[in-house]
Amino acid sequence: MKKEMIAKLTKSFEESAHMEQGVEFWMARDIQELLEYDKWSNFLNVIEKAKLACQNSSHVILDHFSDVGKMVSIGSGGTREIPDIMLSRYACYLIAQNGDPRKDTIAFAQSYFALQTRKQELLEKRIGLVERLEARQKLSQTERELSAALYEHGVDDQGFARIRSKGDQALFGGFTTIQMKRKLGIPESRPLADFLPTITIKAKDFAGEITHFNVKKEGLLGEKQITNEHIKNNQDVRSLLAKSNIFPEDLPPEEDIKKLKRRISTENEKLIDNIKVLPEVSK
Repeated sequence: MKKEMIAKLTKSFEESAHMEQGVEFWMARDIQELLEYDKWSNFLNVIEKAKLACQNSSHVILDHFSDVGKMVSIGSGGTREIPDIMLSRYACYLIAQNGDPRKDTIAFAQSYFALQTRKQELLEKRIGLVERLEARQKLSQTERELSAALYEHGVDDQGFARIRSKGDQALFGGFTTIQMKRKLGIPESRPLADFLPTITIKAKDFAGEITHFNVKKEGLLGEKQITNEHIKNNQDVRSLLAKSNIFPEDLPPEEDIKKLKRRISTENEKLIDNIKVLPEVSK
């Protein structure tokens, strides 16, 4: 996510916040708009899931979701009351967690409401970490689906490992998977992708998706045909990166994805440990 987008979303989320009795809260109608849900009924379904998550975490739902009314104009100078909900920071966090992180607004909200600080540089850093984690999980899913598809096309687990290795060699300019691990100082027992930057993880995922698509479309059979296809796709992706002067083998390793996942989980736990409930409102 670009810094300009983060700055814009930060401003929007901050401007929509309210403060009462020292407690920050948001209105559901505003969050619906910020998270780009077109219909209130669809957004209510997400809120219900968030309430269930709140209850399952042993928190009182009414401390974080408070039904209120909101007056809106109906034309000709008239007004009417529509239902709205006061949401604590924790409630907003749970709502964001039940959204699709592929949407920029929801990916932003997941980090925004998890952090107790509003410093933009911390938001930028955390969002970058979450995006890398999401990319790694997506690559794992792609490789599972590709492995299952190749099994149906005459390739066993050992064959899939060889195909994937040949793809790595094409993507990394001739360096094999083992050579890249040694080059980056990665233990041989760990997956290479757990230490790659986001751009390289996405490159591997893209090549894998193309291979999966073409294997089914062209009806490719056997290890040789599919290996050639996977090599070609990784070479094509490498060429695309090279046009932007990006060479995967020259990029430094990043934090172990396992440590990253634990760190993000710890940050989320800190939010839960510092939960503030909504102020009482007259109804």
